[in-house]
Amino acid sequence: MEVDWKLIRITGEGLRRVRRLKGGDDRTLPLPPFAVTMLKRRQPHPDALGPLFPNTIGGWRDPSNTSRAFREARDAAGFSWVTSHVFRKTCATILGEAGLSARAIADQLGHARPSMTQDVYMARKVLNPATAAALEASAGPGKEATADA
Repeated sequence: MEVDWKLIRITGEGLRRVRRLKGGDDRTLPLPPFAVTMLKRRQPHPDALGPLFPNTIGGWRDPSNTSRAFREARDAAGFSWVTSHVFRKTCATILGEAGLSARAIADQLGHARPSMTQDVYMARKVLNPATAAALEASAGPGKEATADA
């Protein structure tokens, strides 16, 4: 299953389904099995081109209406602070804690530069015991630090 398009509103034309291209980069993101299962429940026929989340009459749902409904739902639930950026940061945190590289996380988020991902999305000041172990190993076997050193 691939999500390779998006729905946009074009002034004077209405809603239009267009290929999802960002900066000329056509990329496919793998979905975790739980997401595939949920999407298949919503649309069991993989070749169907209808909306997964239709409007009240079964047609395409305007992205601005979807944003408004999401904002109203999270406000009513007391989660006004939750935005799409929070979801992106959570995704980056989960992938970072799983040990994925900054490059892999940047690819998932659609960043051209892993440095952007590291600076904005990845946690800093995380205790990493591997750094102490690497420094210890560089001292060599049997070498002990002294107060005079």
